[in-house]
Formats: sequence, structure tokens, C-alpha cells
Amino acid sequence: MSLHKLSQLPFQIDDKEFDIPQVDTPPTLESILNEPEDEDEPFVLEDTCLLNTENMDTHSCETSSLASSDSGDRTHLKRRKRPMETNSTVHGSVLRHSILKGISAQIVSAADKVDAGLPTAITVSNVIAVGTSHGLALVFDHNQALRLCLGTTATGAEYGAVSALSINHDCTRLLCGFAKGQITMWDLANGKLLRTITDAHPPGTAILHVKFTDNPTLAICNDSGGSVFELSFRRVMGMRTCESRCLFSGSKGEVCCVEPLHAALELKDHPITQYCLLAMASLTKILVIGLKPSLKVWMTFPYGKTDPASVPQLAWQFVAVQKAVNPILAFCRGDTVHFLLVKKDESGTIHVIKQRQLSLNSDLISLAWINSRTLVVMDSSEKVHVVDRPSQEELEVLDLSEVQLVYNSSHFKSLATGGNVSQALALVGEKACYQSVCSNGGQIVYLGTKSVHIMTLRNWRERVDHLLKQEKFLEALSLAWSFHEGTAKAVLGLFGDPAKRKGLVADKMVEILFQYVDRSIKKCPEQGKIQVMEQHFQDMVPVMVDYCLLLQRTDLLFGQIYSRLLENSVAKGVFLESLEPYILSERIGCPTAPVMRDLLAYFQENGMMESVENCLVHMDITNLDIQQVVQMCWENQLYDAMIYVFNSGMNDYITPMEVQCNEQVVMGNKLLVYISCCLAGRAYPIGDIPEDLVPLVKNQVFEFLIRLHSAEASQDEEVYPYIHTLLHFDTREFLNVLALTFEDFKNDKQALEYQQRIVDILLKVMVDNPDFTPSQVGCLFTFLARQLAKPDNSLFVNRKLFDQVLEYLSSPDDDSRHTERQQVLLELLQVGGVHFYVIICEFMYEKKHLYDKIIDCYLKDPLRKEEIFNYIHNILSMPGYSAEEKRSVWDKTLLHDDHLVFLFLQSLLDPREILHPQPLLRSGPDLHEQLVGLLCRFSPQQVIDFLKTSQDYRLEETIQIVQQHQLHEAKAFLLEKKGDIQGAFQVLLQVRENRNYSLIVQYTGQEEEGPLQRVQGALGDIIALCVRGSHGLNQQQREVCMSFQLIFSTPHITRHSASLFLSVLKEFTMQVLNSMSSFIALPAIIHRILQDPVYGTGKLAEIQGLILGMLDTFNYEQTLLETTTSLLNHDLHWSLSHLRAAVSRGLHPRQDHCNICLQQYRRRQEGEDEIIIFSCGHLYHCQCLQRKEQGVAGLGHHSWSCYKCTSSQGRRSTDQNTMETGRGRSASLAQVSQMYKLANVVHDNHAHTLYRQLVLMTEMFPR
Repeated sequence: MSLHKLSQLPFQIDDKEFDIPQVDTPPTLESILNEPEDEDEPFVLEDTCLLNTENMDTHSCETSSLASSDSGDRTHLKRRKRPMETNSTVHGSVLRHSILKGISAQIVSAADKVDAGLPTAITVSNVIAVGTSHGLALVFDHNQALRLCLGTTATGAEYGAVSALSINHDCTRLLCGFAKGQITMWDLANGKLLRTITDAHPPGTAILHVKFTDNPTLAICNDSGGSVFELSFRRVMGMRTCESRCLFSGSKGEVCCVEPLHAALELKDHPITQYCLLAMASLTKILVIGLKPSLKVWMTFPYGKTDPASVPQLAWQFVAVQKAVNPILAFCRGDTVHFLLVKKDESGTIHVIKQRQLSLNSDLISLAWINSRTLVVMDSSEKVHVVDRPSQEELEVLDLSEVQLVYNSSHFKSLATGGNVSQALALVGEKACYQSVCSNGGQIVYLGTKSVHIMTLRNWRERVDHLLKQEKFLEALSLAWSFHEGTAKAVLGLFGDPAKRKGLVADKMVEILFQYVDRSIKKCPEQGKIQVMEQHFQDMVPVMVDYCLLLQRTDLLFGQIYSRLLENSVAKGVFLESLEPYILSERIGCPTAPVMRDLLAYFQENGMMESVENCLVHMDITNLDIQQVVQMCWENQLYDAMIYVFNSGMNDYITPMEVQCNEQVVMGNKLLVYISCCLAGRAYPIGDIPEDLVPLVKNQVFEFLIRLHSAEASQDEEVYPYIHTLLHFDTREFLNVLALTFEDFKNDKQALEYQQRIVDILLKVMVDNPDFTPSQVGCLFTFLARQLAKPDNSLFVNRKLFDQVLEYLSSPDDDSRHTERQQVLLELLQVGGVHFYVIICEFMYEKKHLYDKIIDCYLKDPLRKEEIFNYIHNILSMPGYSAEEKRSVWDKTLLHDDHLVFLFLQSLLDPREILHPQPLLRSGPDLHEQLVGLLCRFSPQQVIDFLKTSQDYRLEETIQIVQQHQLHEAKAFLLEKKGDIQGAFQVLLQVRENRNYSLIVQYTGQEEEGPLQRVQGALGDIIALCVRGSHGLNQQQREVCMSFQLIFSTPHITRHSASLFLSVLKEFTMQVLNSMSSFIALPAIIHRILQDPVYGTGKLAEIQGLILGMLDTFNYEQTLLETTTSLLNHDLHWSLSHLRAAVSRGLHPRQDHCNICLQQYRRRQEGEDEIIIFSCGHLYHCQCLQRKEQGVAGLGHHSWSCYKCTSSQGRRSTDQNTMETGRGRSASLAQVSQMYKLANVVHDNHAHTLYRQLVLMTEMFPR
């Protein structure tokens, strides 16, 4: 019903609203009380013809499922506006239930005419075989014609009733088991009896099951004694034989069900089939065995606690699991179906894996697969349940109680042989129907006392048509849509690729929709209130729209369906009204032009302008008359629609703002949202602006906001009228819009310019303007502070304005939005850090004339610390400050504040505090020592660092200062610097002893790392001191004074320590020993350890680790020493070899005259003239060379250098000799030796002596 009609109704109970049906004559109270419940919702089953032998014909009749029928609840009578929206899943009728009337009639006829007896067993393959109580087996073909009648009544009198049947896989042999234990094999081609087996199992027991395997020579039989036997058929010399082997003895627990694994022809090469698997169900467990190549049990599975009367069931099926096809065994006893997956791995091993189980609320007596995904089970009340295995969803329930199912109770009780069975087996046999239910090729056959019934899956078209026959259009559409989407269960008949399947189903759904539209028009009430007609179409039209949209067939919806509904005015109105929710949810974006015109006209005629606006902003308006739509929007004040039309239809984003600013302020909210959307790149009221238009729209909106005057400005118009209007409407919200817009301005240079421009305009418009209240100005200051607090802030404001912002944020007199102002001030502090914090404090102190407090601000600001003296000087010297204010600054400056003095001296004397490298102020030791004392008080962790960097203090006085403050590490540093190594050692040793005690106490209570780290640090300090000081001590001092005190102080801890940290202490000890071994002999260390009283009475195991560690260290260092010595010897030998070669080589002069006097020399000298020849080939008289002052005496002989060579290099001989003296003597020795050899001088003996020494050295250090 339209809104305007609803508003015109009088205030009374609306029949439509409360779902009250229209009746001509109201019923009386008596008639209501006497009304039977069955008449509330009549439930009519389809004619099933079950067991109606009088009306049997050659046609099958179908049944309707219980699940697909209404339950009779009154809630089914209620009309719903959206019938499609239901939580229940529609499956329709999944099974087709048919009666094989030809076979049923012949069974009844055989019982009457030839005394065949009642049916007792059935099996199905390419033919159907039915066993009777008088021992006959009737074989029918697929046309239900009787082909063979096997056996005679005389044989039946001898063998009893047929209790089990089985046909082999190629349908050539039939096995018949009898109630008295015999088994016969028949040839189905000619009806010839091939074998009669009487000795396959113990006598006196009935045959419960006889089953062919896929191997034509193997069969399985199960008797009422609970035993299982393998029957092996042979043909030797024309004689047919049968050998029996017991697979399971009934004495271990009776087996009441057997099922071999059968594989279809396409799966005959499956790797599992070679094992010939057999499943057996006893009263306590399930067994899976392999008959080939040898008998082997692959799996046993106990039932657990079950009802003793429950019937065990078994069923095999090949199923695709994880892209591989493998057999699954379904078994149950009671109400739970278990699934076992059997697979073979690459190594050839068979694995049996339990899958998810299925629980049903009924006791199951039959279990069968109808395909690889669907199970059909029957409960003890003879109701058939169709279950989808993957989802475990029950699809349908059929009642087969009228079938009069045949039970095998007499055979399980072995009544024909005297009833010699266990009570447990007899109890199970009460509900056993193994031989009455048989499945084959997607069909399940049920044997009744007078009929044979067959269940098959309906294909998808049949399931839909079955619902259409009952005029259940909604259910039919829902089921068809599940086929379309692939969510339906037990689907049959849909093949091919997904697109083709969807096309088939979609065509069927279109056909259903046309039928549904025709029915809605034909079934419309012709008389009665308008509400009844509207209710009729409100129940049906949304269904049409829903499914057309699901199928994406809007052409069908706005074409044939709409044209059909136009025949009825009420149907047309309901259709147009029903489009609104779909347009708002954007499921319909572009109706055809006639539909859009009809829609707007209908809404406008019925006063539904809100619906018009809601729909317009979600539709493509290019098919409409823009001028007509804009006129309608202005006349009805549809501002959202108007904005949408301008934006989407004309790409005009400015005109709506110009017009709305001239309208009432009440439209300001829409305008603020619109501006926010435009600046954020969003379309108003929904969607997004095209990306190529986003920058243009932003620029246009900004230019519009900062216009100096409007287009039609009057003379008295204020500047920036649009910003004025928006600020007056809602200052806070407008500033919030700008703040959200500024969030996206990080990398846009032009946008940042707009940001600065708008902020400047806001300040110009609002600050010092009486038109704005202090609260509105405060909103501006808060907005500005938030922008300044951003880390990437690029706004610029002058200092005066910034002071105003701070004054507003920190004003205690204004209680409005106190929390918000505190938060903004906190953001400013966080982004500015300490520097910004002290600036704010300085601003506040200056406002209150607390100039002495500003001194602390300068001292706490690391960037302005050096300006403190200038500030004090300015306060004390500049006019404008009162005497009291100057006095407070003076007192603050001269106040003896130790911490202040500490900060001052630290900035003055500590080189680490100097920001810019420059020459330090030279001062006496008093100030440095005073700073050391203050460091001890205020920052003891910095004392040692200062002592290391500063040299302007006296040692004795500084030692006394640190001793007063108990800074032992600093004292040890100073003692070491003084040269008192032993004193420093004792101090550090005492420190470590104290920390050892702390470590013991804390480790006994809890595990902490702090004490352990402190002890390790102290130990490292001591070791470092010992290493540095060991070079100035002799061996005895090293042992007695330092190292042994350190090593023997460590094991004392071990006696008092828990085993929790013994490994830590051993690590400390090894660290000390490794450091000692570099300057104390290893025997001395071991000797002192063994003499220590601590280990004198102990065991060797207590120090075994220490000694072994020392020995390992010794071996390592010994190896290192040997390797190093070998390398040095090798190098020395190489040097001496080269030296020896140089000495032994003769020298040949280049000239035969002296290079100084130029006189020739003679080989035979008559006088005592000495001749000197150098390796360069120059020759000199000794006297000539001495006159040139080239000889330098040293070490008992002269060292010479070539005069000519040194002169050519531009150096004086004296300097050269001085340099040569410091070098190795190998070259000079060689020259002297050669000189002595040539000259036969008096130094010859000395040269030979040197030569012999060199030869001895070479022999001592061979290569």
C-alpha cells in the first residue's frame, strides 16, 4: 500500500497489518471448538498404490515425500511479504518410488497357482531373482517377464525355503542358499543346475548369506552358527567341485552380515581389487580381511556400547576423496553410521582410515548406497531416510510401512533345523531384512510379502516438475536456483561444463517465472477490499523481481513481466513499490526509461517524495528528463536528489552549494556533508567521484569557499560570505570537515597552499570579530592547535597568535570543553618534546611575572642552556621590571642550590657536555674536585667517565672524595692511576666479595640476572687490572699478592652455593685461570690449588673440571707456542741463508783504478795499501776513502759506504753512514770480508772469526 493511502486510513485495526484473512461469514465459537485439527491444513498424499493388488497395472505410481509435505502447522497459512526469504532448504522429492507391478503380480500368482510360497529373498543384477518359501527361485528380466523358475517344490520340501540369493558380476550364475543349509548353483542362461553343495559348512545351520565375489571362482557363505566360509569352485576333468575354507568361526562371536567389495568394470584395475576384500560384521565388531593373495586381516573395529537388538549393516562404495577414487565401507549398528576409507599407499600397504560419522535419531535396519554421495537407510519403523553423506543433511523421508517388508527372522533363528542358535543371534534376527533389500546401479529394491518396490533418484527436471504439479512455485524456484548454483543435493541429469548446466537451469526458471506470473494474474481476487488484492501481489511480485535479478534478466523483468503486470493497476503499483528496496541496495541500477518514468510518476502521485529522493540518488538518470527532475527536486525540496542530479547529470559540483547557502540554515548539515564528500573524492550521497574529476572538484570547492564575494553580492555583504555562513551554522562541524580534509594533504603542494590560505581566512574572519562568540573562537583555537600538533605540520602562524592559542588552551577560568583543551595541549607537548614544553612553561611564567622560574626553563632546555647568562643580564639591567622582580631573579641566581651548581659545573667543565668544540676554560683543581663530589651525589654512574676524560684534579684529594661516597670502582681507578696496583686490587676484590654474597642470598630465593651480571662485571674489572699491573711485578708478587688471591676467593663461594648456579661459578673460575696462565706458570697454579685447605679434604671430582680446563688451555697454548716458534725459525733460517749466500759471493770491480784518486791498483801490492770494493763494483783505496770522511768507526770495525753512489744521490756521507749504522749489518760485513780477502790486511783473522760465527748460526737454525 502507498504511504499516502496509509496515512488517510482511520485509526483502527488493520486486517492487513495483523494478517487477518477476509471471510464472508465469521465462524461461531462453537464451530471453532468443534473443528477437527486435520482440517487446519489438509495433507493429501499422492496415490501410491502401495500393496493395492486389486488395482495393479503396468504403470508405476509415485509418492510424495514426508519432508516435502507441509506439517499441518497453522503458521503455514500466514502470508509473508517476502516468501523467498526462508531458512529451510528445499530439496523436493528426491526419490521416485515405484512398484514393479508385473513382478508383484506374478509372485502372487505363483503362490496361488503352483504353490511357490511367499517371497523370502531377492537379488538384482541384469535380472531380478526372487526366492520363495517353498524352495523356488523366480528369475525375471528387465521387462518384468518371468524367464526361469528354478527348482521344484519337492526340492523345497527337502532343502527348505530359499534364505539367500546371489548373482555373479557377469549375470551367468545364481547361488541359492537354503534354510536347511544346502547351496545350489544355477546357470542363468539355460536354467541348468550346476552344483549342489551340502558339505560347505556344519550341518544343522541355515544359510544366512551367500555372496559372489568379483573372482568368478570364489564365493562367501555365512550360516546361522555365525561362521563364515570361502567357497572355491573348480572344474577338473569335466567334474564341477567346490572346496570350502573356514574364514571365521562362530565360536569366537557370531557373524551375522558379510559384504565383499565389488568394483564396476571401469574400476576393475584399481589396486585395491587385487586383494579381494571382504567385510564381516559380528555381534561385537567389524572385520575387514583380504582373501588374496593370502588371507590377511586388515582392520578390526569394535562397535562400543550398542543395543543388543540392533542389526549390523555393511555397504561398500567407491568414492572420490581428495582427487582419488577409493572404496569406503559404511557400517552401522544402531543409530550411528561409521565410514572407513580404504586406500593403498605407494609401498603397497593398505590403510583403513576412519572418516566422519553420521548420527541419526532412529534404529537402522537397512543401509545402502544409491550413489557415491547419497545413502538410503531404513529404520525400525520402516521409514526410508535419504541422507547426503558430505553434508550429513537429511534430504527426504518416505514411509514404507505399507510395503509389508519381508524379514529373515526364521532363518536367523534356524527354525528349519531345530532352532539351534544363540540367543544373541536370535534377538538380532527379529529385525533382520538383509535378503529383502538389494541395491544395484543406482536402484534399491525392497521385497514385500506381495509386491516388489523400487527406489530411484529423480533427475533435476522431475524434481522441479513434481513441485510444479502441486503448484508449489516458490519451492520449485528455490530448488531450481539450488541446481543453478550447484548447492543442491543428490543431483541427477545435469552434465557438461558449469556454464552449460547453468544455462539449462536458467531456461527452466524463466519458464517457471512465466507460469508464476500468469498464475498471479489469474488467481487475483476479483472482488473484496483493495488490501486483499495488494496483499496478493505483495506475496508474489517480489519473488519475480528476486529471481529475475538472480538470473541477471532485467530485460525479462522490465519487458515481458512488467508488460504482463500492467494489465492490473494494483499489480503495477505493487511492482513499482517493490522496486524501491532493490534500487536502494543497488541491485537495480538502470531500469528502462518507461519504467523509470512510471516509477517517478507513481511516487509523485502518491506523495512518496522521500522514496523518490532515495531512489534518484541510486539510479542512472541519463535516461530521464534532467530539467523535469531538477524542477521536481526544487519544488519538493529534495536537496540530496538535486545535488546528485547536478553532480552526476551535469558534472556541476558548485551550483548546489551556491543555492543552498542562500536557503535556510537548516540545510547546512547537508551542505557540510556534501563539502566533506567533495573534498574527500566521494560522490554525494553515495559512491565515488570519477578519479579523473577528483582534483578538479577539490580545486573548485576550495575556490568556492575562499571567494571574496558571492556571484550576486550586495554592497553590505561581508567578505568571504560562504565561510561566514558555514561558521555561523556550526563552527565545530565545519572545522571538523576541514580537519578531515587536511588529513590527505601530506604530499599535495597545491593543497597545502589551500590549507594555509583557508587558515589565514579563518583567523581574519573570526579573531577580534564581535559576530563570533568566545566559544566559537575557542573552537578555532582548538582546531589550529591540532593542526600545529601534527608531526608533518607546515602551517605558519605568528607568535602573538600562538600565544593566544596557548592562553586559551591553558586558561583555568573557562570550563567549557576542558578535557578537549587538555588533550590538544598534550598533543602539542608530545610533538614538540622538551623544548616545546619549556617554551610553554616560560610563556606561563612570563604571563604571571615569575621571572625567577624562567631561569629553570633555560637550564632544562638543552638548546638554550648557554643563553641563561644573557637572560639574567637582561632582567637585571633592562628597564621595565620592578625592583621586586629583579630581586627575585638576583636571589635565584645567587641561591646555593647544589643541584644547580652541579648542572652549572657540568656544563662548564665536563667536555662531554660541550655542544660545539672549543678551547675549554682553564681552571684550578678545586672546581674539578667539587664537580667530582657533586657527581658522586647526583650522578655516580658518570664519575669514572669524568675521571678518565679530565686531568685537572689531584689524586689524593679525589681519592678521599670518592671514598667518602663509597664509590669503590672510582677509588680503584684512582689508585691504579696513582701506581698502587695492590691497593686497587684489594678494593676491587672487596667489591666482588660483597657482590658474591648478594648473589648467594638472592639465588637461594629466586633466579635473577641482576646480581649475576654485577658479579661478572666486577670480575672482569679485576682481571683487567691484573693484566695491566702484571708487567710491573715480578713472579713472586704476581702469585702472592694478586692472582692467587683472586682464584682462591672464587671456590669459597661454591661451598655455600646451591647447585642452581655452580655452572656459573665454574665459568668465573675458568675465566680467571685463563687470564692467569698468560703470566703465571701452570705448575705453580696447580700446586697452589692442591695446597689450598678448601680442597685438601675434598674429592678430586670437585676440582676435576677446573684442572681439566686448565690442562686444555695449556695444551692449546703449547701448540700455539710450538707453531709460532716453528714459523719464526723458518723465517730466521731463510734470512741467514740469504746472508750466507751474500757473504760467500765474490765481487768484481768495474774499473781497475780508484774512483777517488783515479790511480790504478795492482794485484800484488808491495806496500800495505788497503783496497775496498763495494757490491756496486766501485773500488777505492782505504786511505782515499778515509780522507773523504766516509768511514764511521763502530763495534770494533769500520762501516763503509760507496762515495760515488752516495754523492750521486745528493746526500752527505756522514748522514748516510749514520743511517746505515742503524740498519742490519749484513751488507757491511760482506763488504769488509771481501775487502780483507782482496787486500790481505791485518783484519783478516777478525773477518774469518765473523764468518765462522755466521756458519754456526746457520747450523743451529736449519731450514
